[in-house]
Amino acid sequence: MTTTIADTTYVLPIRRLTIGTDDDLPEYLQSLARLMPVVVADGSPPAVFAHHAAAWPAAVRHIAIDEDRRSDLNGKVAGVVTALRRVHTPKAVIADDDVRYDPFVLRRLCALLDDADIVLPQNVFHPAPWHAVLDTARTLIARATGGDWPGTLGIRMEVYARAGSYDGNVLFENLELVRTLRATGGRERRADDMFVARRPCSPRRFFDQRLRHAYDELGRPARLVAQLAIVPVLALGMRRFGVRALAASALGAVALAEAGRRRGGGASVFPFAASLCAPVWLIERAATSWIALGLRLARGGVRYSNGTLRVAANSEGTLRARHAAGVALAAAEVRR
Repeated sequence: MTTTIADTTYVLPIRRLTIGTDDDLPEYLQSLARLMPVVVADGSPPAVFAHHAAAWPAAVRHIAIDEDRRSDLNGKVAGVVTALRRVHTPKAVIADDDVRYDPFVLRRLCALLDDADIVLPQNVFHPAPWHAVLDTARTLIARATGGDWPGTLGIRMEVYARAGSYDGNVLFENLELVRTLRATGGRERRADDMFVARRPCSPRRFFDQRLRHAYDELGRPARLVAQLAIVPVLALGMRRFGVRALAASALGAVALAEAGRRRGGGASVFPFAASLCAPVWLIERAATSWIALGLRLARGGVRYSNGTLRVAANSEGTLRARHAAGVALAAAEVRR
């Protein structure tokens, strides 16, 4: 008999423009519904929404995006906020529609939420076609330099209620959510040894995401500066040392990625080929970072979901100030 996870709700925001084929999501939702409450906030067009309602298990709570969140430029945030309004458990797991939890990993994440307000596991592409291996190089470098950002996380609802939602007009939505919760006193835990499968996107979508992912880094200025510096620093190095500078840079990138691969038992799930791809990914990110900066200056932002997004993510200082102002306003209302 399967033991349920009664204190946690699984939240899935989704928006698909066409009816998918060869999709294992219905079976995955069925397996989740046996374990815990599941809420899916669906921003798909009416025909696709109706197909989802017919294809997905009845135990899943399938809802449309709330009217007051449809103006959010980031449709995923609109979905997450809509779904979290229906959560009545003390914990919630938020996940993209390409995430596939193993029940044992899901239980472990829920257990870690007993001692933390935010838990960030580690996504691993499964299966891993060539473009997923290349994107894994990004993951490995991130693991070696502060931690990767997965397409899923766990939160305690009390800290989310204290925050009172989060900004729906930013691009890097998971960073924005975590910063918002930290700004209200939330405690974060990174679980780099907790591996959660993620289905890879198509090669076409992979290429479509390059600029958007580079634009995310406007929310982390230090990383953006480092990525912008790659091309000029490499050019100066080659001018002085020739091809030796290129070789040294490539070896350094591979070594950095390999350090991330070995962190937290990652060598057991990440292919070594991903470390070898690190130089290629760094060159790609160096180029797209300059293009992303150009989009900010020339067009005011990047196109995503419901419009053009200027802000990648608000700083934690800004969010703390907003929260403090909200608390002060609430206190003033009570005194009246």
